Amino acid sequence: MKINIFRLLLIWIFFSVSIINGQTASQLSVRDFGAKGDGITLDTKAIQNAIDECSSKGGSVLFPPGKYLTGGLELKDNVDIYLSNGALILGSTDVKDYKEHQPAMKSYNDIFLKHSLLYAEKVKNISIRGEGTIDGQGASFRVTTKIKPDRYRDRPYIIRFIQCENVKLENVTLQNSAMWMQHYLACTGLTLRGIKVYNHANQNNDMMDIDGCKNVLIENCIGDTDDDAITLKSTSPVLNENVVISNCIVSSHCNAIKMGTESTGGFKNIIISDIIVKPSADKEPFFGTPAGTSGITLATVDGGIIDGVIISNVKIDGPEIPIFLRLGNRGRKHTESAPTPTVGIFKNVQISNVIATNIKNIGCSIMGLPEHYIEDVTFSNIRIVFSGGVSKTRIKNDLPELEDAYPEGNMWGILPSYGFYIRHAKGIKFDGITISTASEDQRPAIMLNDAEDIRIASLDASVSNEANCLIGIDKSNNILVENSRASGGAQNFVSVSDADTKNIFLFGNDFRGFKNPAEQKKKGQVKLISNIK
Repeated sequence: MKINIFRLLLIWIFFSVSIINGQTASQLSVRDFGAKGDGITLDTKAIQNAIDECSSKGGSVLFPPGKYLTGGLELKDNVDIYLSNGALILGSTDVKDYKEHQPAMKSYNDIFLKHSLLYAEKVKNISIRGEGTIDGQGASFRVTTKIKPDRYRDRPYIIRFIQCENVKLENVTLQNSAMWMQHYLACTGLTLRGIKVYNHANQNNDMMDIDGCKNVLIENCIGDTDDDAITLKSTSPVLNENVVISNCIVSSHCNAIKMGTESTGGFKNIIISDIIVKPSADKEPFFGTPAGTSGITLATVDGGIIDGVIISNVKIDGPEIPIFLRLGNRGRKHTESAPTPTVGIFKNVQISNVIATNIKNIGCSIMGLPEHYIEDVTFSNIRIVFSGGVSKTRIKNDLPELEDAYPEGNMWGILPSYGFYIRHAKGIKFDGITISTASEDQRPAIMLNDAEDIRIASLDASVSNEANCLIGIDKSNNILVENSRASGGAQNFVSVSDADTKNIFLFGNDFRGFKNPAEQKKKGQVKLISNIK
């Protein structure tokens, strides 16, 4: 075979020049389109021209090292943005440099959120990659009013992609948004991999908001945010569906892992695993508390459904509440003309292999509504150490429903039980739960109120000698407690506080340390089988 030496030489020269210039032949440097990269000159037009050219010809938009000040940019089909190590995109601090976008798809956010640094709508095959950084300079858009929705206006997102397909972010650093960091609405085929987020510049500084998206993969991400961190929302009737989140490290002054609050469509087939929740490096929150409000929050309050959620292998350090599950009825419409949502559905959730330490004394809650139960939730291999320290005089057993309130794990204050408080729920199962308090707490470990078909197996808890019981039961039926024990001891292993409760079975438990196995309002409510006394 004859080799054309001259042709090979030309190819070698071409690739050598490309490498020397820091780009491959398919990369379009924004500097070639006039971007200065000096952090002073507004490079919006040059960058947008590079994006437009890339969309028509293919390839990548390259940001070499430098500081690129820009207003709003619009991504197009088949555009790959690559930020070199040392490249910094700076969002303009003048809202006039951002084009207003009102998407065709309607959602709750339309009434106040119009600006984005990077915007895309109904676009396919877009990506943002590299070792560089995007900084929204969000402190320049600090809130000056408490009036809704005015307090949200004129604060740009860094990223807002709507109804896009095949979206990918890899390895980039995102910081200092004026609003949510990144919002993906009704996107299909979304991958967030290896990104780093630091968002403490303003109020509403979420890490990520996945909103009615389908086929989503989020992995190996690190985030530290003032507001919610890994956040799944549903601000339209479109479901979040088929979502896998794994191997992430997150910190939040609010909720580290959250589904809701907005839940018009809901959440289906969600798997979250191998997550570390740790205190934020920032100690001065706009919202929440320095160590965070909750580790895991699942809430549907605007209609919608939670169905088929699996959460496993989570280490939680520091927040007020490790686990909060809520079915409420705020009933907020996603648009003014939409029908008012009915109460949603909350079912089929598994939470396992959770270790939570340095937790405050509020307690975990599983709270539905009368005649609208949270159903079929399983907790297994859970270990939580609460701070404790609550005396009998601080216990409030008559909690209001707060049906239409914003769902937050601390909304009732100190709960009647230090561990888990379960109300308006059925089909709840505990297996291998270890809960204790760092200082003496006179509340029961678990309380059931209007609960049915509950199984508590292999509970290992601490309880104060001054507590009335280990497990309190009120207006609840078909309860099985088996193979459980407690360090310390209370007046009663279980206490039934009303006469209508029935079918309470205690099997194979260790009653040593308790004065009575059971306190009953009516004879025969509690049946004892093969327990140790």
